[in-house]
Amino acid sequence: MHDIKAIRDNPAAFDSGLARRGLPAMAADLLKIDAERREHVQKLQDAQARRNAASKEIGEAMKSGDKAKAEALKAEMGSIKDFIASGETVERDIDQRLSAALAVIPNIPLDDVPDGKDESGNLEVRRWGTPATFAYEPRQHFDIGEWLGLMDFEAAARISGARFVVMKGQLARLERAVAQFMLDHQTGVNGYTEHYVPFMVNDNAMYGTGQLPKFADDLFRTTDGRWLIPTAEVSLTNLVRESILEEKDLPLRLTAYTPCFRAEAGAAGRDTRGIIRQHQFSKVELVSIATPEQSREELERMTGAAESVLQALKLPYRVLRLCTGDMGFGSRMTYDIEVWLPGQNAYREISSCSVCGDFQARRMDARFKPADGKGTRYVHTLNGSGLAVGRTMVAILESYQNADGSVTIPEALRPYMGSADTITRG
Repeated sequence: MHDIKAIRDNPAAFDSGLARRGLPAMAADLLKIDAERREHVQKLQDAQARRNAASKEIGEAMKSGDKAKAEALKAEMGSIKDFIASGETVERDIDQRLSAALAVIPNIPLDDVPDGKDESGNLEVRRWGTPATFAYEPRQHFDIGEWLGLMDFEAAARISGARFVVMKGQLARLERAVAQFMLDHQTGVNGYTEHYVPFMVNDNAMYGTGQLPKFADDLFRTTDGRWLIPTAEVSLTNLVRESILEEKDLPLRLTAYTPCFRAEAGAAGRDTRGIIRQHQFSKVELVSIATPEQSREELERMTGAAESVLQALKLPYRVLRLCTGDMGFGSRMTYDIEVWLPGQNAYREISSCSVCGDFQARRMDARFKPADGKGTRYVHTLNGSGLAVGRTMVAILESYQNADGSVTIPEALRPYMGSADTITRG
């Protein structure tokens, strides 16, 4: 959510930020609603002041015996009360119009975000690791999983339809092992505090992190009006909604392992085979709540925390700074981490780490009290995957595949796999 006062103070800067995202100028329309609201509020305040004065004048008229004046003032009071009652409804309507207009406008990119229309404008920051070479044409993960007899898409389709999978045996255990390793790594090495959070949330929670109202079609809704979370970012970030934190307690670093649910409404025809783009998947999410002064450094730290999992698993990757045309709705800056997939001969996204500034905090009314005790300020929020479990599975199956169809288990995961070092066909 944008600060209308900031737009009022510098509309040109706001429109310039929107232009970098390929959007038209909007400040004038927003300020027109804002001016209407302020003018109406002033009329209400004037009416309330007149009501108070008239009430005093009625008392004085009654005391002096001037009944005619008292009756005239009472009639005026009645009309003022009617105006105030209807005026408060009008004020709420204008507020809702302004909020609705602001709620669908994406965040303004930071100055050092590269400009660009789409992913072709993204800037590669660094690479880690050397992709493995194979004496044969490396297979894709779904071919490996099906050959092992441990990945069943047909059974999932009979149960749930497209974009679901059934895994069993050592592959199901590997999924659990990957998640457990990530949680242990993020809590034990990178200092995040583990949480168990709701997988269903209300409208306010979805609105708070920016999924509503703009992205309702990408979400799943229950029959009682709750929403299945598309990521634990929603639950974790909303833990600080409508609260005032102490500066000394920031940054907060939170993590959770949850199932995630996405309708993939805009992904028709993309990644229809395999487990890269599913309606249901698992993820270890990272969230930070920081002061404005901490947030940029915290973004670098969070990105490093996500990278460290891939390094521990010895999976090559690259880091991209996303351009203005490829960033998410609530982000001011995003780093994408793309892992190398030998079966696709390509890098594919496995984590996005974003700093949102106070964009989400304003929607949630999440603040902190500065150490000097002077007033309150909005916190800054950050989120990232640490990592997407399914896509990590894809990278392991493809990078650790063997010519005989088996898959070597990364050393870091073997303690979670009963010390097994290979997954073979049963």
